[in-house]
Amino acid sequence: MNNSIQDDQCEHTRSASRFKMDGLVQKKGRKRNEDGFGTVVDFLLSNARLVLGVGGAAMLGIATLTVKRLIDRAASAPDDEKEAAKAAQTPTDETWKELSLLRASPKLFRKPNREALCAPLPPPIESEIAPDPPSEEAECEESATDQNKVQPCLTLQDKLNHYYQTRVTISEDEISQCMQLAHAILAEIQDFLCNKHPDLPFGGMRIVGSLIDGLEVLTADHVCFTVPLALETTLWSLIPGDQTILNIPQFWLVKRVGLEYITRGRSPWDRFLVGGYLSSNVIIEFLHKILVGSINWPSIGSMLGGIIRPVVTPGELGLEVNHDQNQLRIDIFPVIKMVDTVLLARSLENSPAENLWFQSFYIAETSKLKNLDEKDAGVRCCCLKVLKGICKSHQRLNKLTGSHVAHVILHLSELEYDWTEGALAARFQQVIEELIGYLENGFLPCYFNNKVNMFSQLHVEDIDETGYMLYSTLSNPEVLI
Repeated sequence: MNNSIQDDQCEHTRSASRFKMDGLVQKKGRKRNEDGFGTVVDFLLSNARLVLGVGGAAMLGIATLTVKRLIDRAASAPDDEKEAAKAAQTPTDETWKELSLLRASPKLFRKPNREALCAPLPPPIESEIAPDPPSEEAECEESATDQNKVQPCLTLQDKLNHYYQTRVTISEDEISQCMQLAHAILAEIQDFLCNKHPDLPFGGMRIVGSLIDGLEVLTADHVCFTVPLALETTLWSLIPGDQTILNIPQFWLVKRVGLEYITRGRSPWDRFLVGGYLSSNVIIEFLHKILVGSINWPSIGSMLGGIIRPVVTPGELGLEVNHDQNQLRIDIFPVIKMVDTVLLARSLENSPAENLWFQSFYIAETSKLKNLDEKDAGVRCCCLKVLKGICKSHQRLNKLTGSHVAHVILHLSELEYDWTEGALAARFQQVIEELIGYLENGFLPCYFNNKVNMFSQLHVEDIDETGYMLYSTLSNPEVLI
């Protein structure tokens, strides 16, 4: 009985304490209702430890602080719309960073007052306002800009004249030294032929080529010697190439006539006959043996103060000379001249057959160009030298020779009559256009014989490569110079 009474009293006590607790919570809840969200926050914080434990309470507390901070930002009026948009777009990870920064730094920055803002700023330090030193590239650009401002825009005419004067033209001293050396070597060869082979009527050797005609460009490094063969006109006949079996106009035959009634040996040149024709190959072999094995070139070279070496390649008659750090190439050609026809004995890669003689138009084309320039004070030779310099200095154009360019200029002279100095640029471009057309067709007719193709010694690949190179520069020919 007593135990039941005691249990009732304890139950009553618990109910009373529970009622008092509920009353206190309700009073506090009514007080917190004024704060709105604060009631929920306090309730969660007060019961989190009991329900979630220590770890869960910590996580809940951090999450609650984050949400509360976001609500406070939304409740406070930003200064302007930009700050509001920035605050709304702030991600959660930045909020964590801000919380960690607030915990790490106990000091808060105060907003400066109006007096501090109105105070004058200290003078800037010179090292802070001094500009960075300009780089080398900037200096180069500035210098190039200054030069462009100073120098006027050069036309193609100006650039061609400058190229002709500074690059193409060879100094008189260089030409004089080269010619003196060439004359000395020529005299040695002439004396040897006269002394060792008096039975062969060689004519007087001559120096020919662009250097002696004032048409050499860039450097004085090449001359030609001609060794004339004095043939008896009654015993020898020249047969044009288009009248032979081969029907190639530029390759002629030299026929011995009257063999049926004039015995062999009547002419000193009968020793070079092959099948009744004067063989160019046999004459080249004869002179090659003399140059390589008979003449004492080391002695002659030391006497002239240089080194002279004969070209040992079979079929080539030539000398290589080194003198005072200058190099000179000498090509030697046996030549037959009758009336206006000049035939050379030369070894050609594309020669159609042996024992043929190659017709040369160099003397005729050079004389024609100079005569035309003298009549109208033209610049044909100047244009020729400029294009020769371009072809000589560009690897993809070096297959074009001065003879090719000369015949193009001669053909163009039949159509264009203004070759004065002021028309140099226009004629220069026209010559390039004409060259492209001839290369495209693969046929450049000789000015003196339109049956002769001046491109006959060029390979098809060389013609295509040269034509493409010129065509690619047609819109901007200045790149060639």
